[in-house]
Amino acid sequence: MSSPLSPEDQRTHASRGTLASVVRRLRRQRARIVPHPGPATGEQRTAGGHSGALRAAIFGVNDGLVSNLALIFGVAGAGVSSEVILVTGIAGLLAGAFSMAAGEYISMKVQREVFERLIHLEAHEIGSLPQQERDELVGIYERKGVPHELASQLADVLMADPEVALETHAREELGLDVDEGLGSPWAAAGSSFVTFSFGAFVPLAPFLVTEGTPAVVASGVVSAITLLGVGAATSFLTGRSAELSAIRMLSIGASAAAITYGVGKLLDVAVT
Repeated sequence: MSSPLSPEDQRTHASRGTLASVVRRLRRQRARIVPHPGPATGEQRTAGGHSGALRAAIFGVNDGLVSNLALIFGVAGAGVSSEVILVTGIAGLLAGAFSMAAGEYISMKVQREVFERLIHLEAHEIGSLPQQERDELVGIYERKGVPHELASQLADVLMADPEVALETHAREELGLDVDEGLGSPWAAAGSSFVTFSFGAFVPLAPFLVTEGTPAVVASGVVSAITLLGVGAATSFLTGRSAELSAIRMLSIGASAAAITYGVGKLLDVAVT
């Protein structure tokens, strides 16, 4: 008896475990869950349904700020003129923003295409091989510890509605959440471009109004203030201390700037 699946669907079926794993990695759903240290007192802060957007905004700004701050301090340490620093900072802002946007677009586009292909295959299998798909659900629930009789009843109920069956198979078999949505690659790229550009502009701004050592000092100060704010904002995602989160973010950014500034100094001395 020939398979009701087309050759293309059969190839997808054979590799769907790998494809589903790719989608999960792209969606960052495979993070290891670790208990929060210390006591949980009072109501825990959460970012609610906007946590994904907040996370993207926070880390987009942070990426832009730290990378351009390190770049600017690196060339500043080499003793170049403020004009060169300004051009370097603008180039770093544009290069980083376009790179982030392009990477986010490709990531989201691939995720969306793979997701749609897997959902298409599941829908086709549910329509053409309902008994086999029902047995797969029974096996999944049994492996989770559900007794066979109860797993069979549950699978029968879920398979009765094709839409519910598709959603259940996508979640239980492939680890995909249909309700979460796929998102827009263009929106993701635009958001990454804007947030990275904003962060990268912070250490660059002082060089638009002054030059020399005052500009370098001002760049460090405004960057430090912004890093403290971004670090504190991460506490809305993690539930940890805003003060500690702010200091941690500042320490990372300051370390990157100090290292590149030192490298710039060494290169300046070597060239001189």
